[in-house]
Amino acid sequence: MSLPHWSYVAMLVFCLAGTLPLVPAFRLRVLRQRRRLALTILLAGTPFVVWDLYATHTGHWWFDAGQTLPPRIAGLPLEEIAFFVVIPLVSVLTFEAVRAAGRRGGVRAADDRSDERRVS
Repeated sequence: MSLPHWSYVAMLVFCLAGTLPLVPAFRLRVLRQRRRLALTILLAGTPFVVWDLYATHTGHWWFDAGQTLPPRIAGLPLEEIAFFVVIPLVSVLTFEAVRAAGRRGGVRAADDRSDERRVS
């Protein structure tokens, strides 16, 4: 199997690697709320999986076998189905991290320290 077969998987891993550290950094409890998270992923991903199934079966688009792994579920690459799990997950993690940062007062930018500037 060549490297292009793994590009989709690598992108999903990259997304997870960028957002999973938010869980301990902001003490997020998202992963502990499994039913709520599963429902969110299911509601977010299902319409897109249905659309993908329709679009691929009607020939509107297809997945290049040279750029995806061989396993298919109902004609869809395994990575495509994983996409509709990973992307809602990282979206929820990012949203919750932003909310947590807002509750903590956020991070002030260096240019936003008007109270520390001295006027001559």
